Amino acid sequence: MTMLEPDPTTIRFQSRPTSAAEILDRARTVAPLIRERAEETERIGQLPQDVFEMVRDTGVFGMAVKKSWGGPELDAMQQTEVIEAIATGDASAAWVAMIGMDTPIYNSYLDETVAKELFTDPDAVTAGAIMPQGRGERVPGGFRVSGQWFFGSGISHATWVIGGFLVTNDGELEANPRTGKPGYWRIYFAPVEQLDVQETWDTTGLRGSGSKDYRVTDMFVPEEHTFSFAEPRVTGPTATPDTILRNMAGVPLGVARAAIDHVRAMAATKVDKNTNQPWAENYRIQTVIAQAEMDLIAARYGVYGSLERQWQLLEAGVESTPELQVESVLARVNAFRTARSIVARLFDLVATAAVYKPSPMDRWLRDLNTMCQHVIAQDVVVQSAGAVLLGGTPHMPYSVGIVD
Repeated sequence: MTMLEPDPTTIRFQSRPTSAAEILDRARTVAPLIRERAEETERIGQLPQDVFEMVRDTGVFGMAVKKSWGGPELDAMQQTEVIEAIATGDASAAWVAMIGMDTPIYNSYLDETVAKELFTDPDAVTAGAIMPQGRGERVPGGFRVSGQWFFGSGISHATWVIGGFLVTNDGELEANPRTGKPGYWRIYFAPVEQLDVQETWDTTGLRGSGSKDYRVTDMFVPEEHTFSFAEPRVTGPTATPDTILRNMAGVPLGVARAAIDHVRAMAATKVDKNTNQPWAENYRIQTVIAQAEMDLIAARYGVYGSLERQWQLLEAGVESTPELQVESVLARVNAFRTARSIVARLFDLVATAAVYKPSPMDRWLRDLNTMCQHVIAQDVVVQSAGAVLLGGTPHMPYSVGIVD
């Protein structure tokens, strides 16, 4: 692995990575340096430019680029592992990486000629929210889009922005061409310069993700720069609507891993002030650490096992069953919730020392609390999974891979 080292807190790689192993190796290399900058990242509310460049140079933003386009084309399991490695350094950096690397996945829904014209940079970062928070009036050649979207993670470093909208015609909702019902959800691509980015991201956790709001009024978008998850251009594992969700669990899993390792390192030298007993010999400390490891192992195997099973079946063209449809969904929700539980228990174990800087425990807990407020970790997703299993109506169909 060839690199340049201009200063002790930054690594710049000289060449593009060409394999999953190289990207993962780079992610693991930069993670400690990203952690050293995490307090600064949190303070300024986005990744410092050199930290962003360090993350970009791992190859994470281009890791889903297809081999036919000259990319490494990592599968869902490999992508998740890279995100997990970055998250051991900083949750915000991993969140930006996880969101920003979706560009080549979205490309699979555009006409290939259009995609190649727009996305000449394999490391191009895309930010934005896919849910239909705007309206797009149909006009000759495309749409006039207006709306305000939330959670534009990494938008300060983005080249492209996406936004979900409902198509209107003369102000009325256009019928979905597949169902005939009002409500046709499409997603636009636009250069970040065309949007009004708002400084709204003032949160307790994931502060460095810079997940700001953005809005547009009457912005023309050519129809070929829009797509629907129900109309993929490709087939196979990347043609399903939940493709962009698969690697999300890497963020909480990586944070939980970092927290366990941090407390284990503390236990190697710490002595209980009241009993004078080394932490490494203390029954309670041993039990809490083992329980945390046990829970993380189970959650992690659930994520990777379900992803691998889903990927193999999709590649083989096997028709999905309700159980298969929700397996990775529930494993993902469980990863978010289990990671938060692990870090909360470790936070309590460390006690008052956890709230004093430079301990990262407080930040890790706040980051996990914030990411668990994301809709993808909410009860509505669990309900939707249950509805699929029972033949009922999911309240959030997209979360379980259903798009009309």
